[in-house]
Amino acid sequence: MEYKNILFSVEEGLATITFNRPKALNAMNSETMLELKDAVTVCKDDDNVRVLILTGSGDKAFVAGADIAQMQDFEPRDALAFMEMGHETMRLIETLPKPSIAAVNGFALGGGSEISLACDIRFVAENAKFGQPEIMIGLIPGWGGTQRLPRVIGMGRAKELVLGGVQIDAGRAYEIGLANRVYPLEQLMEETRKFARKLAGMPAFGIKMAKHAINFGYDLSLDNATRLEVECCAQCFSTRDQKEGMKAFLEKRKPNYIGR
Repeated sequence: MEYKNILFSVEEGLATITFNRPKALNAMNSETMLELKDAVTVCKDDDNVRVLILTGSGDKAFVAGADIAQMQDFEPRDALAFMEMGHETMRLIETLPKPSIAAVNGFALGGGSEISLACDIRFVAENAKFGQPEIMIGLIPGWGGTQRLPRVIGMGRAKELVLGGVQIDAGRAYEIGLANRVYPLEQLMEETRKFARKLAGMPAFGIKMAKHAINFGYDLSLDNATRLEVECCAQCFSTRDQKEGMKAFLEKRKPNYIGR
């Protein structure tokens, strides 16, 4: 697919998707969502990609929300198709068998917040703003904001943001667990890539199993969730990286992981 609204690159195992509609503060329209879905699918299928980073172009916005200019004339069936496409894409990011990091470089409102919530980790710039302002235009979040947000920050805080259309800054996002780390804007991508390179050097199958156990065990009973953990851990013993990791530990040297 030819990308017109995102930039996509892969370098040293790190894939970077940059939302690139700066005049619209990187707002998501249906074309951009299709491009995002395609690029994430490429990352899923490409063994050379070890980590995915999502960020926005410019210094004002990660994604400022869905494109209201496109949505204003939607009928319910149009809205349903748009929301379903968004949910499919968010779930693709969330269940990607590789870690994903949102490098939030400005406004992450509405759909932008929801995209960041689908990622495993959120590193944010000091100028970042989070919010679910959909209620201010007579809507509710449609790409997972009513479901993922409470799971990350708790129901009471999520209701404050969703029902009140409240926006919060990077400091508050960090306080309530929405942001993992906060950096000056000029350091955001450097620090994000530094951590991404660390993840890229980890055993790939172990990363996949850890993410799978967390994602799919979260809503299970504790007995079923711990059983899932046991099975995922046991599968790791089938890999060369597990053998290398234990051998390197006993030999007191740095392991040489090959991703298998």
